[in-house]
Amino acid sequence: MKSNHIHKKTLLKELLLFLVIVLLSTTGCKKYLDIPLPVNKIAGEGAYSNDKSSAGTINNILGILAGGGYFDGALSNNFALYTGLYTDELQNLNGTNTANIPFYTNAITPGTSGALWSNLYKQIYNANLAIEGITASTTLQNKNQWLGEAYFIRALCFFYLTNYYGDIAITSSSNYLINKDLPRVPKAEAYKLIIEDLLKAQGLLTNEYKDGNGVVTTNRGRPNKFTAAALLARAYLYSGDWPNAETQANNVITATNGGATAYGLLPSADIDKVFLAASTETIFNLVPTRVNQDYVAYNNNMAPELAYNAAGNWGSVTIALSPSLVNAFEKNTTTLTDDLRKTYWLRSATMAASNTTPVIAAQTNYFPNKYRSGIIGTENIILFRIAEQYLIRAEARARQNNLDGAKADLDRIRNRAGLNGTNATLQIDIINAIIEERRVELFTESSHRFFDLKRSGTIDAVMNNVVLQKGVGATWNSLKQNFPIATNDILANPNLVQTPGY
Repeated sequence: MKSNHIHKKTLLKELLLFLVIVLLSTTGCKKYLDIPLPVNKIAGEGAYSNDKSSAGTINNILGILAGGGYFDGALSNNFALYTGLYTDELQNLNGTNTANIPFYTNAITPGTSGALWSNLYKQIYNANLAIEGITASTTLQNKNQWLGEAYFIRALCFFYLTNYYGDIAITSSSNYLINKDLPRVPKAEAYKLIIEDLLKAQGLLTNEYKDGNGVVTTNRGRPNKFTAAALLARAYLYSGDWPNAETQANNVITATNGGATAYGLLPSADIDKVFLAASTETIFNLVPTRVNQDYVAYNNNMAPELAYNAAGNWGSVTIALSPSLVNAFEKNTTTLTDDLRKTYWLRSATMAASNTTPVIAAQTNYFPNKYRSGIIGTENIILFRIAEQYLIRAEARARQNNLDGAKADLDRIRNRAGLNGTNATLQIDIINAIIEERRVELFTESSHRFFDLKRSGTIDAVMNNVVLQKGVGATWNSLKQNFPIATNDILANPNLVQTPGY
């Protein structure tokens, strides 16, 4: 009888685990945070009884983030690409592309803004569920790893939500009754939760990278202690806490793992290898099961010469770098050679003249060339790399009036790109030089340019000029720096108000 009871109990746990896996994989069909309370209870009791199932819940979230097109060039929910079109990084080459045009003309509406809001909240819900279940569990050998990863994921999702949308709804619960009517709160409250989560993650995770079995690995597809520090440095910088931004960036820059330096800038001669999966510059990357979509969107083995076709475009080539970004790359004033990033991280193609009336003249355009491989696994989706940490520390130092330290960090990035050190000497000029360096170092990565324009207070001045260059009915007003929430999400929550201006 006792053996039969144990067998039934085991079967019950396996059934509960199956239900949770189904829940986590199907929450994409629900409205954000809209999961009834009874299912939460099943998850809390059954999903986190062993390390394998706990790791599986985290794997599922990371897999969705890697495959959902949020951070790479996939043309679905891809705000890295869309914010490039929205600002001054990218230009639209196809006047009939209904996905690109609303972003390129700064004319998005609640009906054309995409599903990023609801999709990221689904992952926040899953992270909340994991945090509650893992915290309550008493049987996990790698409890700290799974819990630290869940806190990091939640902070990452909230960070992007607040920087895309401004004021957002925040929650640390999976309770449907709590979440279903949450209002938007000021960004400062979101940052408080983001920083609290990251400090917890930093305390729980180890210096080493570990895999889904809790075993040390060289793969950087799961967060470690320094991944949490990298996002902390960014969060502190964005929220104006310069001393802590400097401290956390310094923690990453000086990090060691097993007695060796954990991260380092590759030398100038290897600048073409920065975005390879095995790069020592990578702090954290998502590992997709498909070819990196930045390669597909911007490169895709594109020929160096493209003919204008009967459809009125240059085939699948619909997006190029903006002329203003291309012109932002400097030359070495001594040797007159190009910035190495322009040489290796950009590629050009000649677009033939059209046979239409009026004729569209032949043109040469430049395209992002950071990701250049069509082989799965050669290049992952890099979200954090060491160059950003140098630029964070440089800006934090400059804003604290440590100008020599700021210039040293800035020049480290410039010199690696084959450029002379900065000529800036005044505090404001050094800060502006750092922002400009971020533009040419981090272009088309994770919406950095959009966020920098907003947090630096320069977005209106830049965009009022950019829309004149875009033409085609593009307009700008200051309210457009925060995106609208999709209509269905507004209707699902009576306390959720639309972003002002929409």
